[in-house]
Amino acid sequence: MTLTEDLSGGCDCRSIRYRLNRPPMFVNCCHCSWCQRETGSAFAVNAMIEADELVCVAGTPDLVETPSESGLGQQIARCPRCRVALWSHYASAGPIVAFVRVGTLDAPERCSPDAHIFTRSKLPWVQLPEGVPAFEIFYERETLWPAASLARRGALLPRINAYREQRGLPPI
Repeated sequence: MTLTEDLSGGCDCRSIRYRLNRPPMFVNCCHCSWCQRETGSAFAVNAMIEADELVCVAGTPDLVETPSESGLGQQIARCPRCRVALWSHYASAGPIVAFVRVGTLDAPERCSPDAHIFTRSKLPWVQLPEGVPAFEIFYERETLWPAASLARRGALLPRINAYREQRGLPPI
């Protein structure tokens, strides 16, 4: 994916429109039972990007507090009209990182998964593609992410850790 590609998306009713100003740092396909329940599907495909690089160009989503497996919860950005989930902010990084639901992009085929995670709870009829790393739980970011993405994440760590400190969470 190059910077010249348009990465825009939105909800079903088109009340919310957004744009990613740069490619995602990494794309996970999560097969955990929480993502299955939340999406009503077999998995969730999330593109991680700096929240500052996600721009709403029309409308304002509602941030809905929902539970998560970690017990720390997450905020899901939903269209106030059609209620489509557009992205999440997980407690681990708070509002600093957005996990964009790839299916809400106008061209979701541009963000294929870089890894499949939590495959221990993958539904048995889902076939994983060959050549894409898959993990029963999670992976070591430093061994899988491209160097440029690790550098982008590294630039966010001071803000993420300040957010975590405010909530009594250990630094990462």
